[in-house]
Amino acid sequence: MCDLGYLGAGTVEFLYEDGKFYFIEMNTRIQVEHPVTEMITGIDLVNEQIRIAAGAELSLKQSDIVLEGHAIECRVNAEHPATFRPSPGKLLSFHTPGGLGVRVDSAAYQGYTIPPHYDSLVGKLIVHGRTRNECLMRLRRALDEFVVDGIDTTLPLFRTLVRNQDIQNGLYDIHWLEKFLAAGGME
Repeated sequence: MCDLGYLGAGTVEFLYEDGKFYFIEMNTRIQVEHPVTEMITGIDLVNEQIRIAAGAELSLKQSDIVLEGHAIECRVNAEHPATFRPSPGKLLSFHTPGGLGVRVDSAAYQGYTIPPHYDSLVGKLIVHGRTRNECLMRLRRALDEFVVDGIDTTLPLFRTLVRNQDIQNGLYDIHWLEKFLAAGGME
C-alpha cells in the first residue's frame, strides 16, 4: 500500500485491457460518474466530501463498505447521437424517468435553454439492479421513458447500445464504440 498524503474526495482512473490495468489520472475532486458508486454502496459521496472539507473524520472505514448489485450511468448530452456535434437550444419537452433503481441528476426543465458555451450535459441517468441483467432491463425502460425534445441528444445512441447483443453479453472493450460508429451503427 502507498500513502500519497492526500485527504479528500478523489478518483483514480484506469483502463483495463487484456488482463492489465493502465493508470490514466488522479482527479482531486468528485467525478461526474460518482452516482454509480453511490448506487452500489448506498453512500452519499458528496455528503462525505463536504464533511471532510469541514474538518470531520470519514464516517466509515473501508471494511464498512459493501458493494451491492450493478449500476450504469448514461450521460445525456446535447449532441447529435452519431457525430457528437453540439446541439444547444431550448428544451421544448423534458420528462425524466423514475421508479425503483432509477435516478436522474439534472437541472434541466421544459423551457430551459442548453447554452452553446459550456459542457453539453443535459442530465445523468443512473440505474441500479441486483444483477447486470436487471440493471440493463431497467436501463432500457428508463431510456425509453426519457423525453427531451427541441435538441439532439445522445439518448438514441444509448437506446441502440442497450439493445445491442455485444453490450448485453459484455463483449466490448475500449475500442468497441469507435468501431461500432465507424461501421454505421447509428445509421
